[in-house]
Amino acid sequence: MSAKAMETIKQEVENNPIVLYMKGTPDFPQCGFSARSAEALKACGVPFKAVNVFDDEEIYRQGVKLYSNWPTIPQLFVNGELVGGSDILIDLFQSGELKTMLENAASAA
Repeated sequence: MSAKAMETIKQEVENNPIVLYMKGTPDFPQCGFSARSAEALKACGVPFKAVNVFDDEEIYRQGVKLYSNWPTIPQLFVNGELVGGSDILIDLFQSGELKTMLENAASAA
C-alpha cells in the first residue's frame, strides 16, 4: 500500500470523531453487513462520516484493512481507534454501549 493511501486513511480517522468504512453508502449499502452497521449508527442519532470503500480500491478496499489490521469491511473507528466490524458494532448497539460511545465522541469533537 502506498504512503499516500496510509496518510489518507490516517487523516480521515484522526480528523473525524466517527468514521465507518463500508461497502456502499448509508443510503445505498452494497452488502448486508454494511447495511446493518450503517442502520445501527443512524439509529444512534449521531452524525458520522461514511466512506465507500469502492470509491478507491487501493486506498479503501485494501488500504483500510492494512491500516487497521482487521480483515473485513465494514470497520468503525471512534476517536481514531478501531472499534471493530459489523458483529462487534451490532453487539454494542444491542447493549446500548454504541449510542453512549458515539454520543461521547460527538460531544468531544
